[in-house]
Amino acid sequence: MNKKAQFFPLKDENPRSKFPFVNFLFIGINVAVFVFSLTSFEYFINNYGFTPAKFSILTLFTSMFLHGGIAHIFGNMWFLHIFGDNVEDKFGHFKYVIFYILSGIAASLLHLLLNIGSNVPAVGASGAISGVLGAYVIIFPNVKVHVIGRFYHGMVSTKFMLGIWFLFQLVSGTFSLFGAQSGIAFFAHIGGFVFGAGFALIYKLFSK
Repeated sequence: MNKKAQFFPLKDENPRSKFPFVNFLFIGINVAVFVFSLTSFEYFINNYGFTPAKFSILTLFTSMFLHGGIAHIFGNMWFLHIFGDNVEDKFGHFKYVIFYILSGIAASLLHLLLNIGSNVPAVGASGAISGVLGAYVIIFPNVKVHVIGRFYHGMVSTKFMLGIWFLFQLVSGTFSLFGAQSGIAFFAHIGGFVFGAGFALIYKLFSK
């Protein structure tokens, strides 16, 4: 997850009732795939990353388990560790698997829509994890999160922290449409987040 101009979470004040084995499994798979990809890094990125100009159903799935470097995978897995366990706790193990994968696909499809001719492969779990963040802020808007930032170190509400995060994605994504280069698929983050929030809203409606 991109962390510039944002708060970085240290932990949330949100106990869970079940062991999040699916969330830990996703973290383990991502780490294992990253380590394995180092055996032929460019090959894996170019062949299994999601390249809009070379649309492939396969890479919709494989791209969300690849990462571009140590900082990339660390940031993603840390956010997943902090927020994913409670979303899994709420949805249940099986629904969480489906939700996570669909969030990643939704993220890649919005990225495709806005970068249809791009030959740059997109990789990372950020889209799927953005879905987790979207669901988290709908289900647990007032949970307190311990954060550190450039000008603040303390506790903020989930809706404040993730609201700032989402606003940053929107602003940065808008600039990217006008040619600003960053190497970050902001609209994949936006797509995943909106899907996750929508999924959580529907889940809350039908689980009453």
